[in-house]
Amino acid sequence: MIFQWVFFLPIILPLCLLYGAIRGAMQMTERVLEQMMTDITQMKETETSHSLMEQ
Repeated sequence: MIFQWVFFLPIILPLCLLYGAIRGAMQMTERVLEQMMTDITQMKETETSHSLMEQ
């Protein structure tokens, strides 16, 4: 059992770290894009309501 850990840990650990880093970056990108879309949509709604009030 110890031999298996000694042999496979150097292989598994970097793969897990890499997978976690990539997954975290993808999730953060998704959150940023969602927030951008929310902000842009709110901004357009605000512009539309302002333009209607000015008329």
